[in-house]
Amino acid sequence: MSEFLDKAAEKYHPGLSVDCVIFGFHENELKVLLLKMKHTSKWALPGGFVEKNEHIDLAAIRVLENRTGLKDIFLKQFYTFGDPDRHDHEMDLELFKQSGRDPVKDHWFLQRFITMGYYALIEFSKASPRPDDISDACEWKSVDELPDMILDHREIADKALDTLRFQINYQPIGHKLLPVKFTMPELQRLYETILGKELDRRNFQRKMLAYGILKDLGERRKGGAHKAPYLYSFDVKKYNAALKIGLKGSW
Repeated sequence: MSEFLDKAAEKYHPGLSVDCVIFGFHENELKVLLLKMKHTSKWALPGGFVEKNEHIDLAAIRVLENRTGLKDIFLKQFYTFGDPDRHDHEMDLELFKQSGRDPVKDHWFLQRFITMGYYALIEFSKASPRPDDISDACEWKSVDELPDMILDHREIADKALDTLRFQINYQPIGHKLLPVKFTMPELQRLYETILGKELDRRNFQRKMLAYGILKDLGERRKGGAHKAPYLYSFDVKKYNAALKIGLKGSW
């Protein structure tokens, strides 16, 4: 930590950071990847500083790759968090003490930071969560049971979920969150989990097929009964087009 504080002022842009809300879907639950901070009972979103000559989107991608081991992640900037009171001076002073250094009043690390919020959608089973230098663990937590979090990280997580729920009304959701092959009930459960409400089965299937972004694979889930549901996959080309031009209708 001491070496980081010495070199960071030269490497990173002062007052600017990124925080990432990484969503995964597992066992019919929407989850968020969190870090257990050292020397505290609180948790944090994966985040980091922006290098002086680095595009801010690339800073977020770097954080995501370091924490999940994944590349080619769906990533979207969704909000800027700039409340002057979001800064936790006591926590930063504690990090200084842990490094064996005396705090310097005008040190860049102790100043106000504005953070850019990003959310990412990843396939749960492919991620390899990894803690960083100031955390003890990196774990998935249900969005319905988030633990006590540092700074305004709970607000950032809630805002990301609100944004995801809004997006679902005009853009497709599912690619990166589901396996390559999935059933219609699995896709519906994902939508219901994000929206926090039940959807009519027939209406859901009719609407999803009308979007033209699904491919019927003509096979059933292996190991299931004779009436096991059919498998689908996303038509990636049409899915990506729908991300750009949008979908008609809302949930």
